[in-house]
Amino acid sequence: MPNSSFRVAIAAAALIVAACGSTPTTKSTGEYFDDAAITVKVKAAFVEDKQVKANDIAVDTYKGTVQLSGCADNRAEIDRAVQVASNIAGVKAVRNEIQLKPAGN
Repeated sequence: MPNSSFRVAIAAAALIVAACGSTPTTKSTGEYFDDAAITVKVKAAFVEDKQVKANDIAVDTYKGTVQLSGCADNRAEIDRAVQVASNIAGVKAVRNEIQLKPAGN
């Protein structure tokens, strides 16, 4: 039978492994870094793209799904932002929450 310090070490290791795993509502450590990298890549692609105004569009990534929000001047800019985000490696889906700016702004 294992001694008590061995059992404590096994229990501690199990807690650490459980803390690093993901659940439907939380990310694992690896997912956190993957999502951060995707967000950076999408924002960088927006900066490089002549049609998308990167400062007007927010990017958030959760488990590979990119959510875009903010405002755009026209429908073509919104469509282009979705297309650019969709083409980034690791992106599983894009949720588009970008709104058109009111006329005259």
